[in-house]
Amino acid sequence: MGTPRSPLSLLLLGATGAVGQQVLALALADARVGRVTAPTRRPLPAQARLVNPVVDFQNIDTHAPWWQADAVVCALGTTIKVAGSQQAFAAIDRDLVIATAQWARQAGATRLALNSSLGASRKGNFYLRTKAEAEDGVRALGYPSLTIVRPSLIEAERDVARPGEVAGLWVARALGPLVPRRYRPVTAQRIARALLEGVLQGLPGEHLRESEQL
Repeated sequence: MGTPRSPLSLLLLGATGAVGQQVLALALADARVGRVTAPTRRPLPAQARLVNPVVDFQNIDTHAPWWQADAVVCALGTTIKVAGSQQAFAAIDRDLVIATAQWARQAGATRLALNSSLGASRKGNFYLRTKAEAEDGVRALGYPSLTIVRPSLIEAERDVARPGEVAGLWVARALGPLVPRRYRPVTAQRIARALLEGVLQGLPGEHLRESEQL
């Protein structure tokens, strides 16, 4: 499969989040990307090569022409606190992730990069189980090229602070090199770069990028 000879068309899900914003900036600055389609709930600033459908994800047109893309980067995600319940959290971090990946696959996408979490496992806590279920769900869709990125704590400036993340970052910074590399914070830009390179390279099969590899 490899890198496309012509510029790649990219569908970006979660463009307003910390990681998604970085993916958008990197993609629009990369000559290998011809068009970025980023559906969002609120309009993004207009930019060259950016298509920005404003949508209601609960009542979305699953057959809209903008689903057609060569590749998908999925950076959808929230927290249980922001979502309001475990059920609402799973509806976004698992159900919406799988559904949007499916709609894009049906529209012809062959490459997918998913932002997941360090420790994603069906044997983990609710959060980690949900992330593992999202991974399994997109695996079942049959993307010829699949990249899964599993970062540790994300180091980024957010519009809405996440207290648990802030506390974790403080501890990690205080301990510095005593923290194993696997558990050290990762910048949103490094995560975004791994996601984007995953779909740009488009290597056949599944590729896991663990936090210590970022």
